[in-house]
Amino acid sequence: MKYNFEIKGIDCANCAAELEREINKIEGVKEAIINFLAEKLIIECEESEKEEVMKKVKKIIKKEEPDCSFKQI
Repeated sequence: MKYNFEIKGIDCANCAAELEREINKIEGVKEAIINFLAEKLIIECEESEKEEVMKKVKKIIKKEEPDCSFKQI
């Protein structure tokens, strides 16, 4: 299942690419895509794993981009 998020506060396209790479390493994530210009994050994972995946995504975002915020849309 795909989940869409609004993601704000990423400094540059390279930062977005690095964040995307890190999120794609999370166990349970089938695919993660960040569109820097549109400020969107799409994560594909199983519905049963969503809660655990989101905890890990939040942790990575706080580590990589502490000023960044995201919310599901």
